[in-house]
Amino acid sequence: MPRTILLDLDGTLLDPQVGILGSYRHALAGIGFALDPADDLRWVIGPPLRHTFAWLLGGAHDPEEAVRLYRERYAATGIFEATPYPGILEAVAALKDAGFDLMLCTAKAHVFASRIVERFGFAPYLSAVYGAELDGRFDDKGELIAHILATHGLAPGRVCMVGDRDNDILAARRNGVASIGVLWGYGGQAELADAGAGHMIQAPEELPAACHAALAAAV
Repeated sequence: MPRTILLDLDGTLLDPQVGILGSYRHALAGIGFALDPADDLRWVIGPPLRHTFAWLLGGAHDPEEAVRLYRERYAATGIFEATPYPGILEAVAALKDAGFDLMLCTAKAHVFASRIVERFGFAPYLSAVYGAELDGRFDDKGELIAHILATHGLAPGRVCMVGDRDNDILAARRNGVASIGVLWGYGGQAELADAGAGHMIQAPEELPAACHAALAAAV
């Protein structure tokens, strides 16, 4: 059985800031939620969409309507307003060449994630693409990882989650799988350390060695 690497998407493979923040602002304006144009919304990148809107709106507006408006803009223009991090495609290729089985594991809706990895050249390296469903199923990344393990009959000790936010690391820990926190994304060192990241790396070229180290005992 090969060792498996679960790869987050936003903040790990791609910088999605333009598309995501543009879609958040579109949704908030559409429901009449007052937002200062100078407000820094980068913290919304990574966590599940519904959970973030529910917290942000605080019961004053309907989060489902916000999700609908977000997806309206995101599906039309925001989906490809993203940039792969320099060196990440090469790092993913190196992992594949080293014999790891690579799967996408993202809180983004699967219908969008599959189009994104195809567009930006990651699809040939992935054996599967997993994301949330539009109805909210698998918004919780811990549940998504559990689903992946069960679907493929994977032993947790042979799996590593790679991501940039605390929800990636906490979901990995809940399922007994190794984790690598990437510092080029949106979480930062303190967030990843507090979540209990097993390893942290500064640049994509460090990813293959970190995956080997994280799963060194899984031979």
